[in-house]
Formats: sequence, structure tokens, C-alpha cells
Amino acid sequence: MAIGNLATTVLLTGLLAGTLDILAAIFLLAGGEAARVFRFIASGAFGKAAFDGGGGMIAWGLFFHYLIAMTWTVLYFLVYPRISLLRRNKWVSALVYGAVVWAVMNLLVVPQSQIGFRGVNILNWVENLAILIVCIALPISLSAAHFYKGRGVSTPS
Repeated sequence: MAIGNLATTVLLTGLLAGTLDILAAIFLLAGGEAARVFRFIASGAFGKAAFDGGGGMIAWGLFFHYLIAMTWTVLYFLVYPRISLLRRNKWVSALVYGAVVWAVMNLLVVPQSQIGFRGVNILNWVENLAILIVCIALPISLSAAHFYKGRGVSTPS
């Protein structure tokens, strides 16, 4: 397995997943207000000051967003060859991975950030879960399955 090819695939997959996710957040959840979304993301580290900040806070939000998307991408590509369940069905794997990403982000990461736990809102949770499955987990799952096919990582029988 060529490392360069893996690194390029992971980078492009992370950028694609991050872009799909942020576009969904901007247009489906924030009414097209990109600055609001990026400031919200930055508020995880900077608290309420992020909402009063200018372009710098937007840039931090953009950075954190893609850092998170890239982290989830790298993680999946690292565990894919080691966990045979992921290779059984790329569609089911995307559903499961999307649920894992949602649970970790919404029940662990965000509550521990400056944002804190935002309460239970079932409709919001379902919307966010659907976005993470379609925009993050599905592109990552499909890309990993395609990348590892023919590279000695077989589908379990």
C-alpha cells in the first residue's frame, strides 16, 4: 500500500466530507448564514467571545471544522483494515459510523467544550444525525471501501 496514495485519499476524502457537512449545516440548519455557523464552531474553544469576533473567529471555526472532519476521516481509514465489520457492508458501516460520530460529538465533545450540553431536542438530533451520516460517514465509508479494495484488505466471508 503506497503511503502517498493513502495520504492523498484521506486528505481528499476529509475535505469532501468536511465541505459537504459544512454546506449542509449552513443551508439546512443556519438559513445560509455561514459566518454564524463558523462562529458557533469557534465558540467551542472561545466561548461567547466567538460571536463578537470578526473574521478571525470565522477562520478559527473553519479550521476547527476541517480539523474535526479530517480526524474522523483518518480514524476510519486507520480502523477499516482492522475491523472486519466495517468491510461487510459500506452502507451499513456509514449508518453506524455516522451514529458514532454523532454520539461522540454531541454527547462528549460539545458538552465538554465552551458550548456545553445544549439539552435534548429530538428533531435537532435527528437532523444532525442525518447530516453526519450522509455528509461525513457515507463519503468516508465509500472512499475507504474503494481505496482498500484490491490492496489486500478483503471483505470478510
